[in-house]
Amino acid sequence: MRGLIATISSLALVAMTAPALAQSATKIGQHNAWGTYSYQASGGKVCYVLTVPTDKQPPTLDHGDMFFFVSQRPGQQVSYEPQFIAGYNFQENSKATVTIDGKSFSMFTRGKSAWVENAAEEPVLIAAMKTGSDMKVQAKSGRGNTTT
Repeated sequence: MRGLIATISSLALVAMTAPALAQSATKIGQHNAWGTYSYQASGGKVCYVLTVPTDKQPPTLDHGDMFFFVSQRPGQQVSYEPQFIAGYNFQENSKATVTIDGKSFSMFTRGKSAWVENAAEEPVLIAAMKTGSDMKVQAKSGRGNTTT
């Protein structure tokens, strides 16, 4: 994850000029476990980096497809918005927790998605992602299972 945001910034500039099909993401590049993508939305160009888990716990559960990404939507004045998408619905009114090298961030959940609870912490989370070496997301499924 080192250098992730610097890479995002430079790749986002490339992404802004890369052709994108409506509702179809174009892959711009790859930086270790993170892919960089862009697409054209009704509100303008969207650029994002995305990763998938390298480990899912407990291994006996079907976690479905899971993604963690950070998006930029310049047309909507949104930059570096982290989001987690699970392959299952979260337990209603539950929180997910992102932990990077011991520093934790609370996320509110809705359906299969989770966002940083306190928007003022988004830059702190991004900074932790820049320097961190281990990121984990823990959440509770609609069935009551705790997953990591």
